Amino acid sequence: MNSALKTLSAALMLVSVGIPLAHAEDSAPPAKPITLPASGVQMPEEYVKAIARTAYLWGWPMVNQLNRSQTITKAPHPGLLGGILPVAPRGHLGMLHNYITPDETFVTCPNQDVVYGLGFFSLDEEPVIAQVPDFSERFWVYAMYDQRTDQFGELGKPYGTKPGFYLLVGPNWKGEKPEGVEAVIRSPTALNNIIPRIFMDDTDEDRAAIQEKLNQVVFYPLKDFDGKMKTIDWKNTPDIPNPNAAKASGGETRWVIPEKFFDQLPQVLEMVPPQPGEEALYAQFKALVDAAAKDPAVKKLLVDTAVKAEKELIEPFFQWKHNGTPAGNGWTRSANNAQFGYDYFNRTATAKSNMFENRPNETQYFYTDFDNGGAPLNGSHSYEVTFAKGEEPPVQGFWSLTLYNQHHLFSANKLNRYSLGTKNKDLKRNADGSLTLYVGPTSPGQDKESNWLPSPKEPISLYIRSYWGKEPILDGSWKPPVIKKVH
Repeated sequence: MNSALKTLSAALMLVSVGIPLAHAEDSAPPAKPITLPASGVQMPEEYVKAIARTAYLWGWPMVNQLNRSQTITKAPHPGLLGGILPVAPRGHLGMLHNYITPDETFVTCPNQDVVYGLGFFSLDEEPVIAQVPDFSERFWVYAMYDQRTDQFGELGKPYGTKPGFYLLVGPNWKGEKPEGVEAVIRSPTALNNIIPRIFMDDTDEDRAAIQEKLNQVVFYPLKDFDGKMKTIDWKNTPDIPNPNAAKASGGETRWVIPEKFFDQLPQVLEMVPPQPGEEALYAQFKALVDAAAKDPAVKKLLVDTAVKAEKELIEPFFQWKHNGTPAGNGWTRSANNAQFGYDYFNRTATAKSNMFENRPNETQYFYTDFDNGGAPLNGSHSYEVTFAKGEEPPVQGFWSLTLYNQHHLFSANKLNRYSLGTKNKDLKRNADGSLTLYVGPTSPGQDKESNWLPSPKEPISLYIRSYWGKEPILDGSWKPPVIKKVH
């Protein structure tokens, strides 16, 4: 007899002899408190390193979020930092009015299919109103991330969200839904951020048509809510000088500094409540930082371990073969994106290589560093990527193929072109209805140039986005195309 049947049988027996079930439960012995790690023990060096490496892997995305928040919210008003990155004070949102540019180093794997926004909030202290304009048939989604980098709430085209006002609150906020607000959306952590994505065709006509709706993508503290739709002219918002512009290294901004990690981990442990079952991890990590606070030798060992862990544990996640699961033809597909839960592997891999993905039902991602022969992709060579007729990514939203340099960022080119897909209205198909996209350092010829992604002469990656995928995307039956090296 299995355990469920045994439990049911025992319950029925109790009832049959006249013992109420509630009374039977009350008679069970109380659970004993679980012993926590003892303080004052002399931790062996290898023990300290073992727990420290686990803490570094587990906490890396959350320290990452904390440091991004502290930088972005320094903005004195919503606008573009250095004329490039949308930023805003805490509780507000900054918004682009066009595609992100190649100068962006805030996050790897940016997207040139959508117009982005960005804001960071502390929702227990300051609930925030999210405005949703009437986007009509245009694809849009407001991706909201907690401090663990999991998405919460559902606002977007895939969810049939109504235009109007939505209230974002933290886990401990207490209050009533204000009149005129469609719904209250609660984050599981107080610190969180939002990245709106609004699809835009790569045409002058659509750039003009989208501006009115973009100007209504506004977020602000609840105290400023008056039931009226607010507007900000994002095209003419004053830029904010970037004091660190000269420090750009060619890659993503370093958001986690190993030498400072264990100084910041206690703050994370206080800010982010454990998920069910994580209490044991929290107990070990707190014991470790307590020991380091009392013993300089333990503190030095933590720093040394963090520096090694950055190189040995974190840096390999930048390679696509260490992200997600195999998808066929040498590609990898994202797994559990933005709904990681206990999947610490993919949570940290994504935070390192391409943070702020959408959850799978909103977007599925396919990426690779290799051609169909298994050789590393390099922009010095030319490649063809052919979708057979009817085999482009099956989506209800949009799809694109993006080229990234060795840093998972854009390298500027004369065409100012970094992706091709649904947004492009001048793609040319082959006689049989298939679609070939060309990747390489030189033009494939004037007749094919509309289908060309110019490449820098360095290691490159290719990346397919499929927004609001249909069933073959969701169930894994659709396979990404072969990447053929031409010369």
